[in-house]
Order: sequence, then C-alpha cells, then structure tokens
Amino acid sequence: MAAVAASALVAGGAFAQATDKPAAGKFSDNVVRIGVLNDQSGVYADFGGKGSVAAARLAIEEFGGKVLGVPVELVDADHQNKADIASAIARQWYDSDKVDAIVELTTSSAALAVQQLTREKKRINIVTGAATAELTGKQCSPYGFHWAFDTYAMAKAVGGALVDNGGKDWFFLTADYAFGHSLEEQTAKFVKSRGGRVLGQVRHPLNTTDFSSFLLQAQNSGANVVGLANAGMDTSNAIKAAAEFGIVEGGQKLASLLVTLAEVHGLGLPAANGLVLSEGYYWDLDDKAREFGERYMKVTGRMPNMVQAGTYSAVRQYLKAVEAAGTDDADAVAAKLREMPVEDAFSRNGKVLANGRMIHDMYLFEVKKPSESKKPFDYYKLLATIPGDQAFMTVEESGCPLAK
Repeated sequence: MAAVAASALVAGGAFAQATDKPAAGKFSDNVVRIGVLNDQSGVYADFGGKGSVAAARLAIEEFGGKVLGVPVELVDADHQNKADIASAIARQWYDSDKVDAIVELTTSSAALAVQQLTREKKRINIVTGAATAELTGKQCSPYGFHWAFDTYAMAKAVGGALVDNGGKDWFFLTADYAFGHSLEEQTAKFVKSRGGRVLGQVRHPLNTTDFSSFLLQAQNSGANVVGLANAGMDTSNAIKAAAEFGIVEGGQKLASLLVTLAEVHGLGLPAANGLVLSEGYYWDLDDKAREFGERYMKVTGRMPNMVQAGTYSAVRQYLKAVEAAGTDDADAVAAKLREMPVEDAFSRNGKVLANGRMIHDMYLFEVKKPSESKKPFDYYKLLATIPGDQAFMTVEESGCPLAK
C-alpha cells in the first residue's frame, strides 16, 4: 500500500482565528484532518497528483493551519487508480487515523468506492479528480460532493458550445470501454441537440500507441470536428498523432473531451495548438485566478489545472463549512456545504445542489499557436463561457434519490 505522508500547516493567513483554544467537545479528536487520495505515480499523476496535495496545503495555509483554534493536518496517499487500494487506504484513514474528510479521488471507480465507504462511516468526501456524473446521480450520498467537473459538463461544454462555434459535423475516436462510450454518447447528444451531426466513430483499445488507421478514417469522414472520447495517455498519443497527420492544418478541429492544462503543457504547443477543450478553471481568466495561479506556481513550478485549483477550492470550502458549523461533525458540515455559496479563485457564484454537485461556470478554450503565446503557461484562448446552471444537470435530471 502506498505510504501516507502527513504534515501540520504553519500559521498566518486570511482566515486565522484569534483564539488558540479548541472548541471543547465539538471536534472529534481536537484535530481537523483532511486526506488527499489520488494517483501520484501513474497515468493521472500530472492530472492531479502531488499538485493537488500542494493546492490543498495552500488552502489550509489561508486558515493559518487552524480552524476555530483547532489544528488542521493534511495527509496524502497514492491509490494507484485501483478501487480496492483506495478503499483500504480510506478505511485505515477513517478507522485508525481519524481523517475527517477525503478529497480529490482521481479515477471514477476509486471515487465511487470511497464515496460508498464515507456514507457508511459518516465522513465527508469531495471529489475533484473523477469524472463520472454517477457520484451525484444514482450513487449520490448525503456526505458526498462533486466539485470540479463531470462527464455531463464536459460533454455539454465541448459538444454543445463547439457546435455553436461552427463545429457542426463530428467524427469520434472513442476508447473502447464504459468511460469512452459514455463520453461519446453524452457528447453526441449535445451535438445533435444543437443541430449538429455525427458522421461516424471508431473505437480503439485502452493504451493504444498507434492511431494512424483511426485518424485516416477521421480525415476521410468529411467531419469538421474530430472528437477524442478518451483520457490520459490515449488522449496524449492521439493528439501527437493528429499533429503528425496535419488534422488541424487540414481544416478539421480536434476536440478533446477530457484534457487539462497539465496535459497540454506536457504535449507542448507545437503538438497541441488548435485543440479545443473545456476546463472549469484557467489561471489567466481574471485577477482572482491569476493570484492563486501565481501562488501555486511559486510552490510547484507550474500553473494549476482545474483539478488542482478545484482541490484548493474544495479544501477551502470544507474548512469554511467547519468554521460555520462550529464542529467537524459530518452531518453539520455537510449541511453547511450545501448552504454556503462558493466564491474563490476557482469558482464565481458557485453553489452546491442537494445532490452534492457544485455548479460553476465551465469554459470552452482553444490552445494557442506557439507564436500567440507570450509568457509561460499562456496556452488558452477563451471561446465561450457556459454558465453553471446550464453546464451541469439539475438534481431532478441526475436521478439522485436525495432529490426526493
């Protein structure tokens, strides 16, 4: 099992409390303990990884390392993208290490497994790194929250908004497993709802290295958008191959349904330019986003993506909810999380629905050409903003039993 690292945070921040005395009897062990559980060594290590741990630490530092005089500690672990390992770590954290909340949870299978455990243990989980909308759908939990993005929002932002920007005819390159099929299906629905067409699709195995035959089919399809319904190294390999095939230079748009600034940075602008994608955060959107991005870069040497900025937001909001509730009791904190607005470097006018879905604006971006980039991490051009109440499902649409 992956080793767990823990650290107490230093004092001195905007939310530091005047008293150093814990609120007697209102905190389970006189420590508020938060765990970041994610992929730190595999295909999603850049997607969240240690970068999410750094983001969580920045949020805790804003509180001066304490909430209502109670120390805040951070622990982290690598779940290796395996649901059984994620569950085992989470169970140890809850039963032995007295962790109050778990955040990030890259990989949908791991997130769903841990959310089921948090329901049983009556602890809080806030997912920022997994995509499945089931977390706030049929498998929703009174103690479970979904923060940064989901498959529905990504499909709507890329599929729907790109059609509005001229991308009418689509061809999909889809990973041949449940995640890829779902992403293609949801995106195709939004494409068609806006008057677009799906001219064809091709399925590829997980961990494909040679996309030549698939891209030839995409070029010959007559589609003006090639949609990548995959993730991780499959997406990166497809984008590299598309650059070699001259997909964008030939007049087609390349649209990725799940890629972030971290992957674009890894690919480089010569390979990624012209790619259309969606994120819920970009460091250069406004002053608040830039201020956090610059603080994060001083610590990590790179700008955050939406998963890492979302983790910062989730931890910050959790501590605000503990502060407002006056306790780390999960029922009281969950109620405050659903009640309080989310206003920070990640979210503008965000709010949490009854099913635990935090809704916020999503953005459609196009990756710049190398000649258009003027400074480090200056990678995106904003094409469209999708308001949060349009980007995400309503509680009723989600199928969450909490809607009743």
